[in-house]
Amino acid sequence: MTGLQDRLTPAQVEEFGAELDAVRQRVVASLGQEDVDYIHNVIKAQRSLEITGRALLFAGFFPPAWFAGVAALSVSKILDNMEIGHNVMHGQYDWTRDPALSSQQFEWDTVAPAENWRHSHNYIHHTYTNILDKDRDIGYGILRMDPAQKWHPYYLGNPVYAVMLAVLFQWGVMLHDLEFDRIVKGERSWADTKEVSGRMVRKAARQVGKDYVLFPLLTGPLAPLTFLGNATANLVRNLWSFSIIFCGHFPADVESFTEEETESETRGQWYLRQILGSANITGGKLFHIMSGNLSHQIEHHLFPDIPARRYPEIAAEVRAICEKYGLPYNTGPLHKQLLSVARKIVKLALPGGEPPRTSTVESGSTLRAA
Repeated sequence: MTGLQDRLTPAQVEEFGAELDAVRQRVVASLGQEDVDYIHNVIKAQRSLEITGRALLFAGFFPPAWFAGVAALSVSKILDNMEIGHNVMHGQYDWTRDPALSSQQFEWDTVAPAENWRHSHNYIHHTYTNILDKDRDIGYGILRMDPAQKWHPYYLGNPVYAVMLAVLFQWGVMLHDLEFDRIVKGERSWADTKEVSGRMVRKAARQVGKDYVLFPLLTGPLAPLTFLGNATANLVRNLWSFSIIFCGHFPADVESFTEEETESETRGQWYLRQILGSANITGGKLFHIMSGNLSHQIEHHLFPDIPARRYPEIAAEVRAICEKYGLPYNTGPLHKQLLSVARKIVKLALPGGEPPRTSTVESGSTLRAA
């Protein structure tokens, strides 16, 4: 992928946006019972896996039962995080008027409070996708993921920080809302974090109490094995979530932008930024479900409030529209995208990085590779 291939005039950008609007309108008009049945079936499967996993841990003295229990619990936590929690809290099922599927009422099985996440992710990230100094998901406040981020000796630890973030990902997502880097810079005081941090403490206490106190104690003498099983399931979910999310945002050729470049942005320009700032991951149906269909990150960034199960059916059409306008459609298998992300993390640990790549979009604006 080499970025934007052809110059787009203002008229072309808006024509491009109108075609994507038409895709969105068609999908929204077709939403119905199949979508409701799908998410209910995924929720039933997730709950069944959680019950099965926790039941098997009661027989944890038998190694096959312990491993099966951990596997079931891991898949349950991944489904809750990716295909259910993330998508429901995006408002993808608010149109059903079902309280259980309400973006404002749903709470997921991680230490990150839903209310904090909805602000930092739904609003900040999806409004300012890949805009430097606006989208806090670029580096999560601890990593250098763009050559335009000023280098500091601190970033020599980039690979170490990335591994730590992957292992503790749910905690990284929780602390993300604290904006600790802004506190260090004096742009935000501890007093400003009172409400946000209060929700963090309460949610983390409930999660830790459930996974590492209540359920282990319920298994009596098997408490240490249950504790280890829960910790392992959380680790598997963390590593998987980190991999999917980073592969959708930070492979080579994913682009970033400045605030100046996105001033007075039109709908078409917003769509264009989402295309250039995202990447997909190829795979089969089960892989897409386990990724929460964030393997279709391009389609998700274009239409974050459309049920994610619809992304595979529109992916070919979105790609064809990109090809029509000479735009890149960044996609590849998980191992390829993950290796690309790893290379970027290591490369940007050092001073410099790839020189800015410029492509003309609209009248004179330029886009830089992340």
